[in-house]
Amino acid sequence: MAKTVKLKAYQRGHRAEWLAAVMLMLKGYRIEARRYKTPVGEIDLIMRRGNLICFIEVKARATREDGLYAVHPAQQQRIRRAAEWWQAQGQKSALLDYRFDLMVVSAWRCTHITHAF
Repeated sequence: MAKTVKLKAYQRGHRAEWLAAVMLMLKGYRIEARRYKTPVGEIDLIMRRGNLICFIEVKARATREDGLYAVHPAQQQRIRRAAEWWQAQGQKSALLDYRFDLMVVSAWRCTHITHAF
C-alpha cells in the first residue's frame, strides 16, 4: 500500500512539472534542464528567458496556499547549493541574471511566484 501511495505522488509530481514547464514555455521561457540532480540537491526546472535563468521548484498541492508553505528554509538552501553547482559547471554564469521561483500546481492550475526565495 505504501508503495502505491509513493508511486502516485511521484506521478503527480511528474505531471505538475510537465504542466509547469508548458506554462512557462508559453510565457517565453526555454528549458535548460529538468530534474537537474547534483550531489548537493535537485532542481525541478531550470528555465531561461533572455539573460535570465530561473531555478524553479514545482509543488503539486491541493491548494495554492499549501504550495506556498511547502518550501521550507532547509529545502531552499539545498536548491541554492544545487544552483551554485549548476553555475560552477561552466554555464556562462557571468553573463546571466539568476532568480529562484516557485510554481504551485493545484487542480491543473499553475501559479508562478517569482523571486520566491
